[in-house]
Amino acid sequence: MVNLNINEIFYSLQGEAREVGLPTVFVRLTGCPLRCTYCDTEYAFKGNNTLSISEILTEVKKYKTRYVCVTGGEPLAQNNCHVLLDALVKEGYQVSLETSGSIDVSAVNSGVSIVMDVKTPSSNESKHNKYDNIDKLKVKDQLKFVIGSKEDFDWSVDVLGRYPTMAQVLFSPVFEAIKPAQLADWILEKQLNVRMQVQLHKLLWGDTKGK
Repeated sequence: MVNLNINEIFYSLQGEAREVGLPTVFVRLTGCPLRCTYCDTEYAFKGNNTLSISEILTEVKKYKTRYVCVTGGEPLAQNNCHVLLDALVKEGYQVSLETSGSIDVSAVNSGVSIVMDVKTPSSNESKHNKYDNIDKLKVKDQLKFVIGSKEDFDWSVDVLGRYPTMAQVLFSPVFEAIKPAQLADWILEKQLNVRMQVQLHKLLWGDTKGK
């Protein structure tokens, strides 16, 4: 039997990325090898709640949506994450995977939309970026930069210049670190072809767990 360590499964509005605002089931896997300064899910670092793939699917099917987001922590840190992604795609769900970009994404099911971070300097984890992952992203995927300062912004622009991508590029302000309007001004000044996003779930519910 294939099992995964699951932190939580919950139903909410997608707060980020292409499906923002859509009712979505979130499957949050436990554990992460990184410790980003701006992490808002530190509670997912540890835990011991083992569920089988069939048990996870049973929970997901309780909700009337076709959207499922597999997140963490870092979901790819558990090898059996790929088995879960394959099962969700087989069931006909529109599946997204939120990943830090520190683990190879080449084995991710082609039916999954990868939402991959590039860790900026203020995260203190940019040394773990696997830049070769960027070239593996397709049009269906998304590349996200979480920006906490002008240094982060300038660094992100430089990375995009060095690593062009077919994926949609997202710039997101670190919550309460910089004002969204400031990031918007920087994007417009540079005339960047990126999508700015704010975290809808935090605007609605703050840091409430399970939202």
